[in-house]
Amino acid sequence: MRLILALLLPWLQFFTIGRPFAGIVCLILQVTVIGWIPAAIWSVYALSQFTTDRKIAGMKR
Repeated sequence: MRLILALLLPWLQFFTIGRPFAGIVCLILQVTVIGWIPAAIWSVYALSQFTTDRKIAGMKR
């Protein structure tokens, strides 16, 4: 579900993973039509890093 959100509304996805400042920057980037593609790529990358960090934290427990 977060992957679809990362592609359609990249700025909102940053708020769901706890990075509100990045979400605001992404929203500013997304305002331009050309900026939508880099914003979506950045959002998907951040989501993959978030998932990896959660897996690592789970292994440490």
